[in-house]
Amino acid sequence: MDENSFVTALKSESLQALQGIPKSDLHSHAGRGGHISFFEKYAGVKITPRSVPFENLSEMNQWLKENVKCHLPKGAEGYLKQVEASFVQAAADNVTVLALSFCVDEIQLLGGMDAFTNTIDGMCKKYAPNTALYPDLALGYFREEVNDLEEILAGKWFSGVDITNYLGTYTMDELKRISMKAKDNGLILKAHIGEFGEADDVWRYAEELGLDQIQHGVLAAKSEKVMRYLADNNIQLNVCPTSNVMLKVCADYKTHPIHALFENGVRVTINTDDLLIFHSTLSEEYLKLYKAGMKATDLELIRQIGLCGERK
Repeated sequence: MDENSFVTALKSESLQALQGIPKSDLHSHAGRGGHISFFEKYAGVKITPRSVPFENLSEMNQWLKENVKCHLPKGAEGYLKQVEASFVQAAADNVTVLALSFCVDEIQLLGGMDAFTNTIDGMCKKYAPNTALYPDLALGYFREEVNDLEEILAGKWFSGVDITNYLGTYTMDELKRISMKAKDNGLILKAHIGEFGEADDVWRYAEELGLDQIQHGVLAAKSEKVMRYLADNNIQLNVCPTSNVMLKVCADYKTHPIHALFENGVRVTINTDDLLIFHSTLSEEYLKLYKAGMKATDLELIRQIGLCGERK
């Protein structure tokens, strides 16, 4: 694929052309990466996308429960339908590099690591055969999850560890032990930081935990000092523009922090987070930022950064 094709597609504002060009999604949650249309067809219902921002994460999760999960079977069958939708969407939008995050309770739901990995690998091969999967183990939902950490990492299936709740579940010392274990296993270390909180949180946790990548991290744009630290240390931010707008992290795409982050030399990628909830495909994310003033050539550079795949 000629890299100029992406620039041309943006300048012509052709969503169809953008969909045919390889892209990466390095920040996506496995059960939430599908498109509403998939579930409408599956359940034979009409699902109205959320049109106004959510007040908080609890409201967001409640919307998902009341508008999508209510149409799915409970347990493993419903969960697997959500994962299937994520792979179907990756294929439809030509996402050739995909980092999906999976939780410990999802592994348990499918009967342990062997059954889990065989199932997920089989689904990727079936529904998204041209997609390179880089699975992340998401930690931070409940304290007991670390009891299975040794067994899970021994399988050598995961590419990274993503600490999703750095404030509520573990102490800093516990986070450091998790981080050390991830690094000992050669995994990419990520954390959800800088979506909420303060700009200095991004620097503090990146430095103390030795993070390779940060999920979101956009509040770093409020501090030139923090942005300089990220740029100097080549720490990548996997940014999700529509997620940030829909959770009131920023007002709109023109004022989104990715503009300042990119201009200050911070390594960024563009991703979907929870496409099922925020109703914005990866191609649409790029197009929205282009319409909001980002240069097509800069967005092409960001696309290329993502296509380099998962990096430490």
